[in-house]
Amino acid sequence: MALSGDHNDRGELRTHESLDELKTDLADYIADLSEMSVKERGVFAVALSGGSLIGLMGKLCEAPYNKTVDWAKWYIFWADERVVGKSHADSNYKLGKDGLLSKVPIVPSHVHSINDLVSAEQAADDYEFVIRQLVRTRVISVSEISDCPKFDLILLGMGPDGHVASLFPNHSVLGENDEWVTFITDSPKPPPERITFTLPVINSASHVAVVATGVSKAEALHLAIDDVGPDSPSLPARMVQPTNGKLVWFLDKAASSKLDGAQFSN
Repeated sequence: MALSGDHNDRGELRTHESLDELKTDLADYIADLSEMSVKERGVFAVALSGGSLIGLMGKLCEAPYNKTVDWAKWYIFWADERVVGKSHADSNYKLGKDGLLSKVPIVPSHVHSINDLVSAEQAADDYEFVIRQLVRTRVISVSEISDCPKFDLILLGMGPDGHVASLFPNHSVLGENDEWVTFITDSPKPPPERITFTLPVINSASHVAVVATGVSKAEALHLAIDDVGPDSPSLPARMVQPTNGKLVWFLDKAASSKLDGAQFSN
């Protein structure tokens, strides 16, 4: 059984007894948002990440979702990407294609991956240009309070260090407020060269979901979610605070084990 509730101003927490339960709840959540967005806008613009996230989205490839979701209306983006070839083992595109996109009838031209033949800086500039074109045509909405793109859903994992997308603790790009997509060449996790959405873009989305499982994430989740005071390190995951959207955390019991409040850790 899943436990759900609001936690301070840190969004909705959904804690699950098992990974299978989490996967089903995540698939239901994504399918519902897809249906709502297609009804309202005619499209569903969703940004993915890498890591374990794609595997946890796996039920979308199964019945009933593979038949009931209007896949032709999906437009796929990446909240971050490693600047490697599309067939490289480190590629988030390859992970998404192998684990999800090749198994459902998404229109190939709706899948927007980075230009992997250029530098990280140029890849970030090119990707932002693509997004700007699609904001202009309203495939991606625009924020009511800034010029930022307003994705219907941004799906994020979280590392044990509290990083999201390729926004790592204490990195200078956390302060980037002008660009929509930026780049790093010194990622603390290999490979070093990456592009990433900036915090203003993540926080402009209609819906943001952070998916985290396993005991290795427990301490970072405590720092990201609980009221830990001003002297605690401000992790990138804590900086995910949608301005005019909804934040949901999908957790298993192990990941939630250090959170304040027995209802989330029993």
